[in-house]
Amino acid sequence: MKTVVGWHIELELAEIGSETRAAALLRLPDGTELRAHGHADRHPDDADQPRVGEEVAAARLLNDLAGQLLRKAEGEIEAETKVPAHVHR
Repeated sequence: MKTVVGWHIELELAEIGSETRAAALLRLPDGTELRAHGHADRHPDDADQPRVGEEVAAARLLNDLAGQLLRKAEGEIEAETKVPAHVHR
């Protein structure tokens, strides 16, 4: 049997001067909402390339979100097994 699960994520990117900020809200089927942030700072000598800043900020945001999801999974494992859990990263 195939199981299909959908997750809803909202992602916003904003460029403010030489800084790009990213913010996300992830809604999981169990009702959990996770929020993550990322940023990128353009060096004054670098060309103005907003797409690059967006990619760096989004990558940092996704790294933050990945850590939160792994910690959530560890907590759920510990709740079930009553043993400290560590999910390999």
